[in-house]
Amino acid sequence: MPEAKPEAPPEDQSPTAEEPTGVFLKKPDSVSVETGKDAVVVAKVNGKELPDKPTIKWFKGKWLELGSKSGARFSFKESHNSASNVYTVELHIGKVVLGDRGYYRLEVKAKDTCDSCGFNIDVEAPRQDASGQSLESFKRTSEKKSDTAGELDFSGLLKKREVVEEEKKKKKKDDDDLGIPPEIWELLKGAKKSEYEKIAFQYGITDLRGMLKRLKKAKVEVKKSAAFTKKLDPAYQVDRGNKIKLMVEISDPDLTLKWFKNGQEIKPSSKYVFENVGKKRILTINKCTLADDAAYEVAVKDEKCFTELFVKEPPVLIVTPLEDQQVFVGDRVEMAVEVSEEGAQVMWMKDGVELTREDSFKARYRFKKDGKRHILIFSDVVQEDRGRYQVITNGGQCEAELIVEEKQLEVLQDIADLTVKASEQAVFKCEVSDEKVTGKWYKNGVEVRPSKRITISHVGRFHKLVIDDVRPEDEGDYTFVPDGYALSLSAKLNFLEIKVEYVPKQEPPKIHLDCSGKTSENAIVVVAGNKLRLDVSITGEPPPVATWLKGDEVFTTTEGRTRIEKRVDCSSFVIESAQREDEGRYTIKVTNPVGEDVASIFLQVVDVPDPPEAVRITSVGEDWAILVWEPPMYDGGKPVTGYLVERKKKGSQRWMKLNFEVFTETTYESTKMIEGILYEMRVFAVNAIGVSQPSMNTKPFMPIAPTSEPLHLIVEDVTDTTTTLKWRPPNRIGAGGIDGYLVEYCLEGSEEWVPANTEPVERCGFTVKNLPTGARILFRVVGVNIAGRSEPATLAQPVTIREIAEPPKIRLPRHLRQTYIRKVGEQLNLVVPFQGKPRPQVVWTKGGAPLDTSRVHVRTSDFDTVFFVRQAARSDSGEYELSVQIENMKDTATIRIRVVEKAGPPINVMVKEVWGTNALVEWQAPKDDGNSEIMGYFVQKADKKTMEWFNVYERNRHTSCTVSDLIVGNEYYFRVYTENICGLSDSPGVSKNTARILKTGITFKPFEYKEHDFRMAPKFLTPLIDRVVVAGYSAALNCAVRGHPKPKVVWMKNKMEIREDPKFLITNYQGVLTLNIRRPSPFDAGTYTCRAVNELGEALAECKLEVRVPQ
Repeated sequence: MPEAKPEAPPEDQSPTAEEPTGVFLKKPDSVSVETGKDAVVVAKVNGKELPDKPTIKWFKGKWLELGSKSGARFSFKESHNSASNVYTVELHIGKVVLGDRGYYRLEVKAKDTCDSCGFNIDVEAPRQDASGQSLESFKRTSEKKSDTAGELDFSGLLKKREVVEEEKKKKKKDDDDLGIPPEIWELLKGAKKSEYEKIAFQYGITDLRGMLKRLKKAKVEVKKSAAFTKKLDPAYQVDRGNKIKLMVEISDPDLTLKWFKNGQEIKPSSKYVFENVGKKRILTINKCTLADDAAYEVAVKDEKCFTELFVKEPPVLIVTPLEDQQVFVGDRVEMAVEVSEEGAQVMWMKDGVELTREDSFKARYRFKKDGKRHILIFSDVVQEDRGRYQVITNGGQCEAELIVEEKQLEVLQDIADLTVKASEQAVFKCEVSDEKVTGKWYKNGVEVRPSKRITISHVGRFHKLVIDDVRPEDEGDYTFVPDGYALSLSAKLNFLEIKVEYVPKQEPPKIHLDCSGKTSENAIVVVAGNKLRLDVSITGEPPPVATWLKGDEVFTTTEGRTRIEKRVDCSSFVIESAQREDEGRYTIKVTNPVGEDVASIFLQVVDVPDPPEAVRITSVGEDWAILVWEPPMYDGGKPVTGYLVERKKKGSQRWMKLNFEVFTETTYESTKMIEGILYEMRVFAVNAIGVSQPSMNTKPFMPIAPTSEPLHLIVEDVTDTTTTLKWRPPNRIGAGGIDGYLVEYCLEGSEEWVPANTEPVERCGFTVKNLPTGARILFRVVGVNIAGRSEPATLAQPVTIREIAEPPKIRLPRHLRQTYIRKVGEQLNLVVPFQGKPRPQVVWTKGGAPLDTSRVHVRTSDFDTVFFVRQAARSDSGEYELSVQIENMKDTATIRIRVVEKAGPPINVMVKEVWGTNALVEWQAPKDDGNSEIMGYFVQKADKKTMEWFNVYERNRHTSCTVSDLIVGNEYYFRVYTENICGLSDSPGVSKNTARILKTGITFKPFEYKEHDFRMAPKFLTPLIDRVVVAGYSAALNCAVRGHPKPKVVWMKNKMEIREDPKFLITNYQGVLTLNIRRPSPFDAGTYTCRAVNELGEALAECKLEVRVPQ
């Protein structure tokens, strides 16, 4: 696969190594690649600068993301060198097309670290040979392999020649750009001419003349498409499964249009729907798939426009995440995750390294898809498979830990020593925890082989060695060794030889115990749940009678779990599935007429201990927790050797062991937990017998940490007994949130911090009260949440508790600096802030007199005063004085209030004069203007017959008006309203008299006048002027003439009248005479005369025309 090479540096610059910036050791280079070939872009990222494994994203342009679903031509590769901690990322583009050229961007993210860099991909035509022809186009049309067969394909050469011409034009255009970026050209095109020099200086453009020439050419050469009035966008993006509309607008609705996809014409179908809406042509692609990710073009006649469609998969979300698993070597393991989409692509990683299907053939794992479930399967897990597994989709990720342990074989029932008589059967039996375990039996170190007398069996977890017809040579040490484990179980076979002796007929009874020694104390230990059989041999003549006692009580039961079995010369005490209550001292007493014998056996039943008690979490941190418990009430008869601790996430069913060696203490610190996740823990007790049942689960707990210290602690205010503090929330709050803040203070020289508040305050501010005046006190603030107190934020310097005097100052609001106007009945609510320490004395007065407290309510706080009147009246208008005073310091302000209402009606409305269809109406201003300036008068008229009122004037400023266009024969009334800031007056002033419009006769008397004589002889206002013209360029002779009646105009050349000659064109536009001579030659030179003639005379105008031939 040929790789695209980076563009070479310009000739005047030597290539230099770019210094790495940010997280990039090597930034991607801009490349230039031929059409149809592959492009590879490589970048290297420094992992030492990143807190975690980075997320790599490629973009086309600024925002169009390239992913695994951006098309089959785009592929991505990422590798990691763990030794140097360098990530190498690659972008592969197969079979580059023209639509791939442009600006690209690489973005690297890792937690809070983010960096990006850009590069360009330029797509060129195939390279040319020395003769300027494309070698790959010079081919033969025959499909035979012979080099001489077929004809040469000259049509391909012609097409390539057109591409070469286009490339030459493109190169020339690039040369015309003067090296100025396209965005600067766009800025210059939209700027004023006066700003050209400023922009050139700002962006370092030195060739001002070339820039101006290029701008002038760009503004003149505005070429528009003849077929398209609106083309396709450069690129479109759509989610998989949705539909997309591609729209163009053509200039002529009758033009034929065709759509193409990757060069193939698209036909209408249910997938592709064509629409014609006026001049708009729309292609709708339904239910987009990855196959629709392609280049599209639309053609009208010889014009085409292109676009590219990117089909993006919707984000794949993780529905059921991975769960931690703890298994043994050789087990089958399935790690399953469920996602939101079927057929979605997921990435499996182990300890930061991707697991691929190619590697799965070498390793012991395989992948399986079951609908939305993705499964990683280990058929036979080994120690190397343990680690942290991660599943990554384009919409999320999850991880879990796989713990692989070596199998530990537990002995559930050991083999016991046997004492067997001749010809009897000896059975050695043991039980282990794994039913798949096999093993071998040995006698005195020699492997035992099955025979007619010896049978070896393995059923489930039980292994048996059966010896029939025991002989003296069978006596010895027997051992069972499980295969694959450093473990052995041993027992001894004792052969009891029976001797026949002649004894007297009477013999005192005798008890023969296998475990009895010279001492009278005999002890037997049995594991709870196992079977115990005490076979006691008895001798005596006559045969003695055996009696068993448990403690002091006689035991006679012969059936049940605990029973007595009697045989000749033997008495057996049998306990099926020993229990704790079976523990105690057992006594056997045998008697016959000759005497009696007594033996005691102490039976100890050992068991696994009870579960630990009072399991609880005492404290938690960001990723740790302290677990405490009490030892079990019953240790099972054997000392407790230690404890096992397990942990799981709440809601999960999988427990994870935290220690593989027993832990002897009763306090355990669990680490490596995730903050904000609920956990549960439990404890097992271990003794020599085994592991107890699990304890009760702890209450669900969440690892959380205290917040970081509050920020920017400052003193906002200080008085004689209080201090007001302000601060900002901590930078890190965590999953535990923050319940509030506690403020503490300490006197200078003391180390005792006194709490200022017992309950946490939620806001970031607090006033500490009841402080000693004059003392120097240090303050600190801590954040509190469920995990406890944060580190304190402490003031750098102690604060002196003493109020700082501040002169009084009134902060009069802007709207109160001018006259404050309100309407009658509205509220007066004035809030005037002020400042000053200690608290100033505030006084309101009106005209130097105190306020009427029955109408005006004043409320004053430490920082503002409120002036309030519930319903304003006219009497509340006036000037109010506000004074703020601290001792001999004082500040005052004046507030002007005007309470207004509607004005009264105008008075003495009269019709003063009537003439024609007009009437003069006059009136006087109202007696009450409503305490406001009169803005004008509203005048209406009404016919006396109908008394319907119609508007005549609005806001008439004067106290009179002329009403026109009255109807002849009617009689009119007039009324006038007063208007001020509150609106029109409630009642109008009505005219006391009327205006009657009378009918009068009209006589027309025409004026006598003498008609003016406009006749005059022709006269040239503008004469002809001598001209010198260039041969071949059209010329025009102009003059102007005036005369009445309109004179007749004749043009002459060298005194000869010019008649209907196509070389000359004569025009007369309102006295302006023009003789146009088309492409004059030297023959057309001479004297030209224009003559104008009417009945009163004539006029002439002459000029000379010289025609020069260019050299």
